Amino acid sequence: MPNLSKFAFAAGILAFFILSGCKEPSGEEKKIHWDRDGMMVIDGKRSFIIGSYHLPKSAAPYKTLAENGYNLIHTPADKKALDRAGANGLKAWITVGYIRESSREKDSIRIMKTVHQYRDHPALLFWEMVDEPAFNWNHAEVKIPPEPLIRTYRLIRSIDPVHPVYTNHGPVNLVSTLQKYNPSTDVLACDIYPVIPRGIKPTYALYPDGQQGDLLNTYISQVGEYTDKMMRVSRHTKPVFMVLQGFAWEMLKPENERDSSMILYPTYGQTRYMAYDAIVHGANGVIYWGTRHTPQSSRFLNDLNRVTRELAGMKEILSSESVRPRISKTYHELRYSVDAGVEIMAKEYEGTLYLLTVNSDKNPVRVTLSGLRKYKKSRVLQENRSVVVRNGAITDDFSPFDVHIYQLER
Repeated sequence: MPNLSKFAFAAGILAFFILSGCKEPSGEEKKIHWDRDGMMVIDGKRSFIIGSYHLPKSAAPYKTLAENGYNLIHTPADKKALDRAGANGLKAWITVGYIRESSREKDSIRIMKTVHQYRDHPALLFWEMVDEPAFNWNHAEVKIPPEPLIRTYRLIRSIDPVHPVYTNHGPVNLVSTLQKYNPSTDVLACDIYPVIPRGIKPTYALYPDGQQGDLLNTYISQVGEYTDKMMRVSRHTKPVFMVLQGFAWEMLKPENERDSSMILYPTYGQTRYMAYDAIVHGANGVIYWGTRHTPQSSRFLNDLNRVTRELAGMKEILSSESVRPRISKTYHELRYSVDAGVEIMAKEYEGTLYLLTVNSDKNPVRVTLSGLRKYKKSRVLQENRSVVVRNGAITDDFSPFDVHIYQLER
């Protein structure tokens, strides 16, 4: 005898598809994809993503985000929220959950309705199912196995072939484990929040050594290493975003449990370095989490907004394709070893070469960058200074975890 509940479920899905008028969009309608380097292409334009999980607590929060350089916001499945995002030039993403085995029919219908209802909204950029599906605090078993997410992904994409699916992973878990989730997503992300005070009491997601990450590198340059890890997870075939720190760890605790001496926010220099460290290692966007736990009038938010405005001001450069000039590095003796040293990403935009450089050492370095014979002038953006190009080389000093952006002109 056939299973009537399964038959009814299948019939319900079929009826939904017929009533919803699902169809494969034409090439003209496919306005969201990504290039071979993972850069998002939205309405035909390569776009570097600057996003937030949270709205600021202001009178006009969407406008506030846009004025501070953001172009992406997480919203509920709500037309008014999407309308407000779109009216301020922001794209949005919506979390829809996933199909659980215990409530398969109910979840499927709910997700189908949500996707069908909002798939045509012009502010929508992508969908999300669940955050950190593999991360299971203090357990080796994954929180949610890949199979139900793959099933949900297929359902979403059958209804909406235009908008990608986004998945944020925790920083831990094996690369091979995270790769099992690749069939369930189009866009990958990883959250890493490394500014943590020494002596903080253990809490959710922090190891006994007080670190969220599990690499040997405990400095903020681990952001670049986790970006490298996500590039390996993606097999260099998907966009990779990095979810960066918009909060102080102690502020995640209830107010009556906080130790004021443990409230530590990233400095402006750290926030700027972490963003560019992710970019230099190949991130196609940065998204900030945790700002809702941060006092809305604070030095930290002012510093964060200063960084996001800078990134937005460079969006044409950041979204351009990388180039590979033959640049060699020579370090000068400053009585320090050089470990990671200066890392470089080169971009060419409108005939001008830009070198995005970060010092990933905890010590200062002085370095000569050679191989620039085509260029005569070098300006350092955001610093109101120039560096002399002599015999095809520039020499400059970097503080620990410093950023210099060189604009080279012929």
